[in-house]
Amino acid sequence: MQNDCKNCPFNSKAASMLSDCSFDQLSENHLVLKFKKGDSIIKQGMYSTNVVFLRTGLAKIHLAGPYHEQIVKLVKAPTYLGLPTTFGDKINQYSVTAVSEVEVCFIDVEVFQTILNENHAFSHEIVLELCRNELESFHRCANRTQKLLRGNMADALLEFSDKIFMSDTFTLPLSQVELANLVDTSRESVSRILTEFDKDGIIQLKGKEIQITNKKSLQLVSQNG
Repeated sequence: MQNDCKNCPFNSKAASMLSDCSFDQLSENHLVLKFKKGDSIIKQGMYSTNVVFLRTGLAKIHLAGPYHEQIVKLVKAPTYLGLPTTFGDKINQYSVTAVSEVEVCFIDVEVFQTILNENHAFSHEIVLELCRNELESFHRCANRTQKLLRGNMADALLEFSDKIFMSDTFTLPLSQVELANLVDTSRESVSRILTEFDKDGIIQLKGKEIQITNKKSLQLVSQNG
């Protein structure tokens, strides 16, 4: 596994601010593990002892609600996972599960705290990422509760296209049951809306393969809710 953190090809933007000494500390105090699709990376309710960095792949963040598990969002590498929990009450407040094969870096939390204290530019970038994630969560919450199903489905497809895969052709990373959970509806409704989008010429649907063929129309569906 990669041990030289300075030359790691998966470093975050924040890591570019680190000194050689800090990179040496990271190199000596981390562990890289591989996870298969469906493997648990972080478990809700468990004690948090490491900072978790997603090096490669996709994962879903989900948490147990009053009645069922709720998928909050998908996350794409490279990114940190669970920082609010790690530096909050130390108990994981949500779970993270691999959606594809992933590589994850576990960093000793005390070493990471020292690096934060000694590298202000690095700390600044970490704070910026947390702020972006919080604002994104606010917008996602408002959209889910105020948009109709077609608008929420359009949002999900646009996010897959523009932020996750960076392509208008992709394989759905979630099952229809999981996708229904993500947009707060039933599996049957997800199937129906995808079929409608296909018939309207907005997408081409073949199993889990999707090609967005009329992105302007999809964006209009998203905007109009």
